Amino acid sequence: MALYETVVIARQDLTTAQVDTLGDELTNILQEGGAKVTKRENWGLRSLAYRIKKNRKGHYLHFNLDSPAPAISEYERRMRLNEDVLRYLTVRVETLDDGPSAVLANKDRGDRDRGDRGDRGGRGFDRPRRDRDDGDRGGDRGGGGHFDSGRRSRRGSEGEESGDNS
Repeated sequence: MALYETVVIARQDLTTAQVDTLGDELTNILQEGGAKVTKRENWGLRSLAYRIKKNRKGHYLHFNLDSPAPAISEYERRMRLNEDVLRYLTVRVETLDDGPSAVLANKDRGDRDRGDRGDRGGRGFDRPRRDRDDGDRGGDRGGGGHFDSGRRSRRGSEGEESGDNS
């Protein structure tokens, strides 16, 4: 049998109990096909990167499986028919991790105080200012417009305008 990881995204309007029931249904489908579910995690309600079927959030479920290929095919066919499932992804892997997934590990780390910015140095107020080079912006900001086409008058040493005397 091959090893697989699968993630399922369910609709945002499902309750936690309904998501657990959906996870149980999916586990039963896999076990009917001869698969073993070695790990099952509920990652909770998370924001989606883009809207899927008018949903901005989704309940994420993660499974580690030791399964024959026909069981995976039937599992994916049933998920396509289920209206509560927005998306799913099943990937064949070489080994399965026994510990908590990276998502749950980061969720546990995220419980710290949000006010502490750590060693990032705040918001950049303590950084030294660079002297800005005006480059092609016209150098002197006084007088003419933003785009200087060379028509701007030049001042002589006494402060009077020279150039066009018309």
